[in-house]
Amino acid sequence: MKYTVLDSPVGSLMLAGDESVLRELWFLQGRQHTAPNPAWSESARAFAEPVRQLKAYFAGRLRAFDLAVDPAGTAFQTRVWTALREIPYGETISYGELARRIGDPKAVRAVGLANGANPVSIVIPCHRVIGANGTLVGYGGGLPIKRALLSLEQGQGALL
Repeated sequence: MKYTVLDSPVGSLMLAGDESVLRELWFLQGRQHTAPNPAWSESARAFAEPVRQLKAYFAGRLRAFDLAVDPAGTAFQTRVWTALREIPYGETISYGELARRIGDPKAVRAVGLANGANPVSIVIPCHRVIGANGTLVGYGGGLPIKRALLSLEQGQGALL
């Protein structure tokens, strides 16, 4: 697998995958930070398009990512991650609503766990899921980053 690091307005991001598919996008700091696997090779060229789209997103010029992604997860997690990609830019939904959208309204906790395990942050917009009472809860990059991403998407200014 290959990786690159992008210095972004929300901190350093590690992108991992191969020449055609983004498999992971993690924060290098924060609550769920990670580091590159020592067996991976660094390749900025392999991620030119994801980096271009992320920069356009942070600048407020991109509302929908057009990238091939293939996150590793269970069938249930994959259903949740697919539903996350259907949440429109600038909108938020609750974990309960997300559970209803995947056809399993009683699976609110499982949906929360799958949301938290999302290995392709930002591109698969887990930041668009909020608590039932409208509060910001849980985000691997930390709540300040979640707040910044939602503010960007709600038209309160680009992050760049």
